[in-house]
Amino acid sequence: MNEGQSVQAWTDGACRGNPGPGGWGALLRSGQHEKSIYGFIPDTTNNRMELTAALQALEAIRQPSHVTICTDSQYVMKGMTVWIHQWISRNWCTADRQPVKNRDLWESLQIATSRHLSVQWEWVRGHRGHPENEAADRLANRAIDENN
Repeated sequence: MNEGQSVQAWTDGACRGNPGPGGWGALLRSGQHEKSIYGFIPDTTNNRMELTAALQALEAIRQPSHVTICTDSQYVMKGMTVWIHQWISRNWCTADRQPVKNRDLWESLQIATSRHLSVQWEWVRGHRGHPENEAADRLANRAIDENN
């Protein structure tokens, strides 16, 4: 394994209405260090907020690292581990030849992922009392509450 820090990030997105005002949140941890980040977009979708949370987490890690992204979004996890390879091979079209939704964020995630030594994607069941996932959810909703 290459040298580099290990970082775990729990990410979540929230939307009041779909579309509607949205927030994203992420809790990042490396060793004893912990950082919370969150943001708001006035008119968006839940899927865009889930993607943005993962993207912002990856971009907040300044040096190439071994990263584990924990998300409660099957859309994000499967998108980054399975579907993206198929979409690229089909020139960013789905199996039924439709343009991939949120392509801009998928491409940005792909670039952000390539800047790290490794990125693993893990799914956690949302709203089941997982402390870090709940913290990311609170951050996403805080972003909406502070701006709405």
